[in-house]
Amino acid sequence: MVRRLDVTGAAGVRLAAWEFTNERARGERRAQAPHAAEPGVLLLHGLMGRASHWAPTARWLAERHRTVALDQRGHGLSDKPPAGPFTREAYVADAAAAVEQLGLGPVTLIGHSMGALTAWQLAAERPDLVHALVICDMRASALGAATQREWQDWFRRWPVPFASLADVRAWFGQDDPWVERPNPARGEFFAEVMTERPDGWYPVFDPAQMLTSRETWVHDAHWESLAQVRCPTLVVRGLDGELGRAEAQEMVRVLPHGAYAEIPDAGHLLHYDHPEAWREAIEPFLNGVLTS
Repeated sequence: MVRRLDVTGAAGVRLAAWEFTNERARGERRAQAPHAAEPGVLLLHGLMGRASHWAPTARWLAERHRTVALDQRGHGLSDKPPAGPFTREAYVADAAAAVEQLGLGPVTLIGHSMGALTAWQLAAERPDLVHALVICDMRASALGAATQREWQDWFRRWPVPFASLADVRAWFGQDDPWVERPNPARGEFFAEVMTERPDGWYPVFDPAQMLTSRETWVHDAHWESLAQVRCPTLVVRGLDGELGRAEAQEMVRVLPHGAYAEIPDAGHLLHYDHPEAWREAIEPFLNGVLTS
């Protein structure tokens, strides 16, 4: 079962959160330990993503833990304030608000890409709120200004409005110039972030806001905040993802309590493309930190 929860983020921005529950498993846990607090897990999607992208992960996590996925500002069903802000500070404050208002802390944070950066910055700034951390395919080094121009050009090439969701799946799965080889899962990923209007299908987000959101990791490195994370942390990358092996291993070295996992044949959307391999990679780590 999934139920919506409302969170008030930084500057009053309304955020939609989604709690995934397994009532049978929850009932069994309460019968065994009626006064024990349920370990909380907060899932943070990447740029252009939404909470629903975590559904396969959230369902198995909900068998043992209280599990919430957040639509971050500018994404999903959360507010998209025209004036922003879409700064690192705002995203981190929103995540802190979700942990505090939903009573999840000390929480285990699982973040993908931009969500992973938000997660480790929250862990660095508010160690009282964070018990453990999983970083999924996010770099600590700056990407460089050239990538911002590439993204601007990429957004301009989108054939919006799409006539149908089938066209969305086809374009992002095989016709998009950024697709090196056909990837149906990628098409499904983008189909989930489209909404229908009278003349066709549009992204639920504003591409200009997405460009603003990514500016801080285009121009800035985030090694310093990573080194301030004191909780157990797992760094996960796909063999063909955006986080290279050398940088991932350096991130593990910088982290006081870092561990490393790698998923073969996976790209940037490793948790979405390869849910079974993703679970195999992170479940042993979670079993350790969520029972400690």
